[in-house]
Amino acid sequence: MKKQPPAKRELLFTGADWDFEKIQRVYDAVEEIAKGEMGLATYPNQIEVITSEQMLDAYSSIGMPLMYKHWSFGKHFARDETMYRKGMRGLAYEIVINSSPCISYIMEENSMAMQTLVIAHAAFGHNHFFKNNGLFKQWTDAKGILDYMEFAKGYVAQCEERYGNKAVEKVMDAAHALMSHGVHKYPRKRTPDLAEEEKRVADRLAYQEKMYNDLWRTVPKGPAGKKGSQELAERKRQLGLPEENLLYFLEKMAPKLAPWQRELIRIVRKISQYFYPQKQTKMMNEGCATFTHYTIVNRMHEMGLLSDGAMLEILHSHTSVVFQPDFDDRRYSGLNPYALGFNMMNDIKRMCIEPTEEDRQWFPDFAGNNDPYGTLRQAWADYRDESFLLQYLSPALIRKMKLFKIHDVAENPEMEVAAIHNERGYREVRKALARSYDIAHLEPDIQIVDVDLAGDRRLIVHHFAESGMLLDGSEAVRVLRHIANLWGYEVRLMEIDPATEQVVKVYDDVAPITEM
Repeated sequence: MKKQPPAKRELLFTGADWDFEKIQRVYDAVEEIAKGEMGLATYPNQIEVITSEQMLDAYSSIGMPLMYKHWSFGKHFARDETMYRKGMRGLAYEIVINSSPCISYIMEENSMAMQTLVIAHAAFGHNHFFKNNGLFKQWTDAKGILDYMEFAKGYVAQCEERYGNKAVEKVMDAAHALMSHGVHKYPRKRTPDLAEEEKRVADRLAYQEKMYNDLWRTVPKGPAGKKGSQELAERKRQLGLPEENLLYFLEKMAPKLAPWQRELIRIVRKISQYFYPQKQTKMMNEGCATFTHYTIVNRMHEMGLLSDGAMLEILHSHTSVVFQPDFDDRRYSGLNPYALGFNMMNDIKRMCIEPTEEDRQWFPDFAGNNDPYGTLRQAWADYRDESFLLQYLSPALIRKMKLFKIHDVAENPEMEVAAIHNERGYREVRKALARSYDIAHLEPDIQIVDVDLAGDRRLIVHHFAESGMLLDGSEAVRVLRHIANLWGYEVRLMEIDPATEQVVKVYDDVAPITEM
């Protein structure tokens, strides 16, 4: 039986101007397709219209609607505003917050066509991904984050009033410098509802103080303390070493910090943990949102809800977002996560509906199942960027995007093409590309490994230099200074070759500038 074309309906809007009645009509139509046809499940939506200046302000405070004050946010605001006013950069059409309700900021300068696109992109694409992806479900508390941010903003303000701006700024500067090394990378006990955080602060700090006192009272007074591997093992057990979450260790174990300083470190650490899933799902998250808005607006156009002019404006913006410059283009800066994610989502849809024999051999679990949205929903829920590429990147897309693998050694003036378009090459390309999205290889592996309790309480930090990649010397010293300021004593950094366990480089002991 021949499929009948969808019945035409009245246009949702005409012209570029928008009002709240039009936005409501568009939202209802988008929701009908997103939930009724694509099967998306979202948090409740809260859409807020903001000015370009408010968008710049949201940029500067990492997109959070409630944020404590810090000089770095003002610096970012001044830079972004200057570039925007001079026409050197544009602004995002929207910002979306992983919270419940999910907050989507849309700019008042947008045309009605663009408001349609960003509602589909943010309020349903990103929103569905936030609610259903396993990493976000494991690591974030969407219902409690806004309450926690309100608590954090108030707590920082109280500390500034009581202890002075400079004292608070010194702790916050150090914590921000270590923010990327302030996350737990493996599951731990689930954090209770963040809305109750303020009620637990006093009890937690009192308990922590007791633990510090017990630990540091037992520190040996001189070199006559017991030596040997047994003592080392006991010391590491007491201190919970090695520890890759630097902020967590300093919050719990730094001997000189006051309770309010520990709580400030905890606030920065909690915010860093909140963004941890987003760092691992950039390509998937944007690919999901882009695929969602593209599917929805095309469906709306088929149904006669969008005019040809509105559709052309939306497609112009869409193609700009998913544009992938060639490697020899001056604009090339690596693979565009929007382009890669969107192409992979479309490729999965193609394989579900019209698979080739090659697709059936590589993806027997879903090729030809005629359930593209169900297949995509499962992928969005169960994978992060690295594993998604390993599981779903197809030979057809590798050929389409002209991907291949190059082996480049610094000592060799020539490069070797290590993988081409054959069966083995496809697997090598997929593996190499997935590795480039693995956060374990993108950020340096830095761990606190020991504390000289018997001597001067020096903190020993190791950097395991994968593939011989050492830290930038001047930058490392500045960060070590921040660690020393929080720890209260000298800090020594050693760079280790993980293959041989040999020390490659040692940084002289860095002492704190002044008492915290």
